[in-house]
Amino acid sequence: MPQLTALDAQFLQFETDTNIANIAGLAIVDGDLNRADLQALLERRLPYVPALRRRLAPVPLGLDHPYWAQEDDLDLDYHVREIGLPPPGDERQLAEQVSRLHARRLDRGRPLWEIYLIHGLSGGRMGLYTKIHHAAVDGVGGADVLAALLDLGPEPAEPPPYEPEHDAPPPGPAGMLARGLVRLAGNPAHALRFAAQAVPVLDEIPLLSRLPGAGVVSGFARRLAGRGRAPGLPTLPAPKTPFSGPVSRHRRFAFASLPLEEIKEVRKAFGVTVNDVVMTVCAGALRTWLAAHGGVPRRPLVAGVPFSLRDAGVDEPGNQVTLMTAPLAVHVADPVARLHHVRHAMHRIKDRFSVAPARWLREFSESMPAALMGLASRSAFGLIGQASPPINVIVSNVPGPQFPLYVCGARLLSLYPVSVISDVSGGVNITAFSYDGSLHVGVLTDREMVPDAWELAGYLPGSLAELRAAQASLPH
Repeated sequence: MPQLTALDAQFLQFETDTNIANIAGLAIVDGDLNRADLQALLERRLPYVPALRRRLAPVPLGLDHPYWAQEDDLDLDYHVREIGLPPPGDERQLAEQVSRLHARRLDRGRPLWEIYLIHGLSGGRMGLYTKIHHAAVDGVGGADVLAALLDLGPEPAEPPPYEPEHDAPPPGPAGMLARGLVRLAGNPAHALRFAAQAVPVLDEIPLLSRLPGAGVVSGFARRLAGRGRAPGLPTLPAPKTPFSGPVSRHRRFAFASLPLEEIKEVRKAFGVTVNDVVMTVCAGALRTWLAAHGGVPRRPLVAGVPFSLRDAGVDEPGNQVTLMTAPLAVHVADPVARLHHVRHAMHRIKDRFSVAPARWLREFSESMPAALMGLASRSAFGLIGQASPPINVIVSNVPGPQFPLYVCGARLLSLYPVSVISDVSGGVNITAFSYDGSLHVGVLTDREMVPDAWELAGYLPGSLAELRAAQASLPH
């Protein structure tokens, strides 16, 4: 009887007409997929992908977080759709369609996902856009869903040799209310526990970390708790940028691919990680864009960097993700100095995360009464977005398989992530996914703040070229 965790429910509750919690992937495949074949593949695989066969079962009066109810009669004609691009069917037309689709909220009366086959792409290719709500999966869960639909070769594999699990039905209305009342009675204790647990990690929590003395207080609390010293975190305020503040309901999407081997060569030459290089490439592209649109700030941007708690050994249902903040050195002109600045910042937050994984997001969600979560989340997002957003941009890098994958016999050429922007996190999200020798980067922006996402995406190759030039000048 799966029930949404408080964090899962938070992704539902913060949604408005402008803050949308869809996460997605745009695959470009070699060939023109048949809708009937894709539906037949889904029919065989869906029993083994719980996230795609669950719909919301709300609790009466909103007294508790919703439950998941298994949908046994899934309407694949609804969930799998087809659209076409007009000639010439180029990448910009494809991205424009994805921009529109990504800004639409999912129907909460059905399982929270949709797939679009996008025909007419030039070169005998097609787009496959898959959208799912963040309440249903986190980044790792989304990758698992995608993996269940893909094959290692042109011939589709047979279903796994085991019986799929079936969810127990959720309780009836009376049972839901009873459980909700029990949870409500326990909320004051949850709130007190969160307050006690939050003091040692004040310097991890966006906005609270900027309060005077937050670092000193959290360090003192950790020592009192016997946790010892932990690497300090930066507490710089987020500078004002053209993409700071409340977002609109309209999105812009663009994408770019970079040679993964070149990124690895830069990594090796400067003794850093692949993620350091990716973050630096994003910083360089943002610096170039800012220089052309009002000027580069004199201090670093504050980047929100998602971390999976599953990597820290947390293996529980629902979203297991947290958000750390790191300075992103757009203010540094020299690409090598920028790389080392990023390396130092990422080293600090990784050291801190390894000592004490940041669970504040999940714990904060658990501390809030379910009946108040929706109003509180939306009000907080609106207030923080208007007043002082703690984050300028979301930057994420997800490693993927370095071998070709197939769907219904068609080879997957590339896969671009399409993620989330919000009032609090800023109007730009840059998410990278490495696959089959390339780094595929999806750039999502707010249409009013960054009208041409292609301009920003277009600066990514030049930013990598700067690092490659610096690498070439190193003594051999």
